[in-house]
Amino acid sequence: MYANSPPAHFNERRYFAWNDWVKRTHGGRIQKVSLDAGFTCPNRDGKLGRGGCSFCNNAAFTPSYLAGTRELHAQLATGIAFMQHRYTGTTRYLAYFQAYSNTYADLAELKALYAQALSHPGISGLAIGTRPDCLPDAVLDHLAELARDHMIELEIGIESCDDNVLAECRRGHDFACSVDAIERAASRGLQITAHMLFGLPGETRASVQTGARKLGALPLAAIKFHQLQIVRGTRLAMEWKRQPGSIALLSLDEYLDWIVDTLEYLPDSVRVQRLGSDVPPTQRVLPERGDRQLDLPAQLSARLSARGTWQGRLHGASS
Repeated sequence: MYANSPPAHFNERRYFAWNDWVKRTHGGRIQKVSLDAGFTCPNRDGKLGRGGCSFCNNAAFTPSYLAGTRELHAQLATGIAFMQHRYTGTTRYLAYFQAYSNTYADLAELKALYAQALSHPGISGLAIGTRPDCLPDAVLDHLAELARDHMIELEIGIESCDDNVLAECRRGHDFACSVDAIERAASRGLQITAHMLFGLPGETRASVQTGARKLGALPLAAIKFHQLQIVRGTRLAMEWKRQPGSIALLSLDEYLDWIVDTLEYLPDSVRVQRLGSDVPPTQRVLPERGDRQLDLPAQLSARLSARGTWQGRLHGASS
């Protein structure tokens, strides 16, 4: 039997918002303080390729306060001060290893960097962004060890569940790689957040719906949704320059429908952390005007209501 009404813990949103879970579980706001620890990526350093995925330019989502220093405590101090001014009521801060693949180094180096971040008096845990092909068992074992005493969130870039789409954007791994990494991490008790990027060339609403069923079977704690934007300095930007109009971006209505299609198949326990990406206008080729991220929660709830559905309504459906 599938649910016949939204669960009470959705707080009338029709989906499980991460912020609602944080307030209920931790008694206040948690903010992630972004770090650039100098990592690279196997899709950039030559192990898998050069130039990165077709859509990727880290400068498009790296906060401006990270400029000027690689010293972690200095970045954290600046970031916490920024967050305290912008988000009052924050009770906990996580050091967010965000730029590039933040498990892609020798274990000894990773241990030292994570320990340095956790030694900052304002930090109570880590959020670590990475690729599924950069998660050897030894790294997962160490993260599980840290999770005994700290809040540890592992953010894994899946981007798409369609192998053809992943190949087209030169991702360098397939969906099976993501499944393997998620299952190995979850078996150690780690909290996993999946990143999905909607609108990549070759992705369709049908492929997203097929992928949603696969996502619903994975042991995820949370999910982040991002809409494709064409960012300066990427292969997609070069393709667009050679042939304007060659890449069709999703409209807002299409994007919301793809999110709804996915949420229907996710368990109602999966927290929704993000509904979209913010790319500075100076870094963005298209769209010329970005969607307001602050409007997306209300827009998504309205779309869920209009379709008479909610997160988890079809979880467990086989067709």
